[in-house]
Amino acid sequence: MKKLNAIVLGTALLGSATALTGCGGEEKAGGISPQQFTDALHLVMDSDRAVYTKKVVGRLTKKEKVIKASEHFEDDKALPLPAQMFRFGSERVAEKTDKFSYSLQSLFPINSQNAPRTDVEKEGLKFINDNPGQNFYKEETLGGQKYFTAIYPDVAVVEVCASCHNKHKDSPKTDFKVGDVMGGVVIRVPLG
Repeated sequence: MKKLNAIVLGTALLGSATALTGCGGEEKAGGISPQQFTDALHLVMDSDRAVYTKKVVGRLTKKEKVIKASEHFEDDKALPLPAQMFRFGSERVAEKTDKFSYSLQSLFPINSQNAPRTDVEKEGLKFINDNPGQNFYKEETLGGQKYFTAIYPDVAVVEVCASCHNKHKDSPKTDFKVGDVMGGVVIRVPLG
C-alpha cells in the first residue's frame, strides 16, 4: 500500500511540475507551489537514502558483515556508497525529465564535482551549515531560465557516514560526527 501511495505521490508531483509558475510558498490554482513540490521530492529522496544507508549498507557491512561498501564497488565487488546511489538516481532522473534536477553538494566535498557552482548554491550551503535543521529556498536565473532552487541539509545519519568522510584521503574536513550537516541536497525546478 505504501508503495502504491509513493507511486501516486510521484505521479502527482510530476504532473504538478508543469503547473509551477511562481516562487516558493505560493499556492497555485490547479497545482502546488514550487516549495511544496521540492519539499515532497526531498522527503522521498531523504527517506530512500536513509533506508539504503541503514537497512542495506549498515546492516550488511556492520551488523551481518557479509559485504563491504566501497567507492570502487565494481572493482571491489561491493555495495555502492549511499552518496553514489543518490547520484545514480539523479543521473537517471535527468535522462527521463527536465521538470526538475537534483544533486548532492557540499562545502567540504570529497569529489570536487560536488562543490557548489552557482552563487545561490554557495549561499544555500552556507545557510544550512550555519542554521542546522533549516532549509534554504531562492530563485535564480541560469542561462536565461528562471529556477526555484531548494537546498536541504544532508546530515550524517549513522557513524559510518562521518567516519567514511573523516578517513577519506581527499576529504577537506575530518571531524564530522553523527548529526552534523555534511552537505546539502540541491533541488532545482524551472519556472515559467
